Amino acid sequence: MTDGTNGGTVAHSREPEAGRIGGGGLGIAYLDWGGDGDPLVVLHPNGFCAGMYDPLASRLSDRFRMVGIDLRGHGASETVTDEALLGNDAMADDVLAVLDHLGIDLFAMLGVSLGGGVAIVVAAEAPDRVRSLMLCEAIAINPLERGEQHLAFEGGENPLAIGARRRRRVWDDRATAEASYGSRPPLDVLHPEVLTAYVRWGFVDRPDGTVELACDPETEASIFGTSRPNGPTYSFGRLAEVRCPSSVLYGSHTDLSPEWFDAQAGTLGVEARVVDGGHFFLFEDLDRADRLVRRALA
Repeated sequence: MTDGTNGGTVAHSREPEAGRIGGGGLGIAYLDWGGDGDPLVVLHPNGFCAGMYDPLASRLSDRFRMVGIDLRGHGASETVTDEALLGNDAMADDVLAVLDHLGIDLFAMLGVSLGGGVAIVVAAEAPDRVRSLMLCEAIAINPLERGEQHLAFEGGENPLAIGARRRRRVWDDRATAEASYGSRPPLDVLHPEVLTAYVRWGFVDRPDGTVELACDPETEASIFGTSRPNGPTYSFGRLAEVRCPSSVLYGSHTDLSPEWFDAQAGTLGVEARVVDGGHFFLFEDLDRADRLVRRALA
């Protein structure tokens, strides 16, 4: 099924409340956009942060109380580069710890890429708490396909991990970083509001006036290149335990294998939906994203 809808929704500005808890011995940060609607927990892709959802939270403020969580090693959460501490199971525990801290018992979930893989585990671990689940290019992979993927890499190393380690850590200022990211792949496809939000929350200020990536490139690389048993294949294995209404979406121009997402949908007993765009399709067109979320999590 293909969805390429367009249109407009009025955005309402709401500055999120930032917080941080100690989860599993680590500091885990979150953004709470508030509101009286049903809680919606949003989880970001590898290397990004909860703040990139800010423009979408503004559009959805009439329907949801959105809470975004900086997965461990990302955003304002504590830096973690040890691959052994970056499992999807540990990240799912962090998510539930934040929600317990906020007193949120029942909630819907939206996860993109890595965030989708973690959302699956949360839904499996807490079936009585998750009302509905929306997966956008979730990284949850059948073990057989995962093995074939690694065999295809030169030297067995994921090129995304190689690229992550080459990322520029320090920039003169946020404006310079935003201009550079917006001029070239892969972030040039992001809606300008999303890119601005990512640069706002995805960098930290340094004493000398420069800014630095909040997510250590080694963290991003470790997640991309992991062979740990509690990563993408673990999330795929937990799909069979998900009991809530779920949806699986992926981009028409994805650089990943569509078979991954069809397998996810098959396990969940739903039909995968193809949306015009690439891996970050949810963040390419915010008006469309607004409608997709409302439809999937109605």
